[in-house]
Amino acid sequence: MLGAFKHIFTLPDLRKKVLFTLGVLAVYRLGAHIPLPGIDPQALSEFFSAQSSALLTFFDMFSGGALGRVTLFALGVIPYISASIVLQLMTVVVPALEKLKKEPDGQKKITEYTRYATVVLAFVQGYGIGIGLEAMTSPSGMPIVMYGGFSFQLMTAISLAAGTTFLMWLGEQVTERGVGNGISLLIFAGIVAAIPGAIVQSYTLLQSGEMSIFLALGLVFAALFMIAAIVFIERGQRKIPVAYAKRMVSGKVVGGKNTYIPLKVNTAGVIPVIFASSIIAFPLTFGDMLERTPNVEMFMQLFSPGGWLYTGLLAAFIIFFCYFYTAIIFNTKDVAENLRKNGGYIPSIRPGAETSMYLDNVLSRLTFGGSLYLTLVAVSPTFLIKYLSVPFYFGGTALLIVVSVGMDTMNQIEAHLLSRSYDGFLTNRSGGR
Repeated sequence: MLGAFKHIFTLPDLRKKVLFTLGVLAVYRLGAHIPLPGIDPQALSEFFSAQSSALLTFFDMFSGGALGRVTLFALGVIPYISASIVLQLMTVVVPALEKLKKEPDGQKKITEYTRYATVVLAFVQGYGIGIGLEAMTSPSGMPIVMYGGFSFQLMTAISLAAGTTFLMWLGEQVTERGVGNGISLLIFAGIVAAIPGAIVQSYTLLQSGEMSIFLALGLVFAALFMIAAIVFIERGQRKIPVAYAKRMVSGKVVGGKNTYIPLKVNTAGVIPVIFASSIIAFPLTFGDMLERTPNVEMFMQLFSPGGWLYTGLLAAFIIFFCYFYTAIIFNTKDVAENLRKNGGYIPSIRPGAETSMYLDNVLSRLTFGGSLYLTLVAVSPTFLIKYLSVPFYFGGTALLIVVSVGMDTMNQIEAHLLSRSYDGFLTNRSGGR
């Protein structure tokens, strides 16, 4: 592995991609510390030190701590994720968008609509944050906003929308010119940046006696086991054998080779967890805006991590988005048609519709197992957070994102290395489980 890292900087094109990606992540972390104007930092610090909100903890994880500091990147890429969810759902239920997606430049148009929706959503959320900040005071009674009013609200909305738009642009630049998926890497960087603070928090709990040494060791082993399980399942795949019939093309015999279609256990990746977590956080958004009456407190408790309603809805959304996103990125009808056109077929399965049905059945069973795996990883740590005061950043969602995005990025770097006849990061190239 050390040799593979050394080879990264011997290839000019790969070195440029890696350095560009690291530079973008550095800019992201810098922007996460630029505060919004008009905020009293002392009052803000006092407020968030005393505040314990599941909504704040969740969004703060995705923004890398920028929300808790109310900085330029406080919204992170959450508006972009929400806009992507809406547009992808609409391509299924709106015939005009479904037709547009199938056109040659249709995906570019949908991406453009997603950008516009991101800006609008970020502006609306930013305006709401501006209103909410004006209503907040520190435990000592100091207002967080020094000079409120419509001008502050508008300035906050424009600033936060501009920050999210800039992050969206940075993510697209990384995807096109760097290594890995840009948006996922920004979330990855935010979570990783918060891990040292979570370790310090755990150490403080250990020193104060609120966490026993046996519990701390148990959590370490549980985290290591979960990481190993994530790596094992994310690399697992079902190989569907494909044979190509021999045929004459321009007087030459082509085909006759055997290959396979790799179907991953978790085809959708980490996207269903991000989508589901984003949607489940919406009720908490409205709850935080309401006066804390007993009914509102009960409502917030139900939708907080560890609550039965939160857990049930999160599991349902993850399973739904697993099937939904898998159907989007792997169209069995298109795969079957491409095989037929190229003279390929699955042994014992007729080309065309039967091949599509066979692939759909296999993929459905794999997706069921993958959805249960994602649900278990995302849901089980919520009970540790609620009952054992474990830092949120040690939760399954955070680990899943970090491990999955890290593996995806390493696979892309490895592909560059192998294309230049260098050894990659992984010595076992035997394929799926």
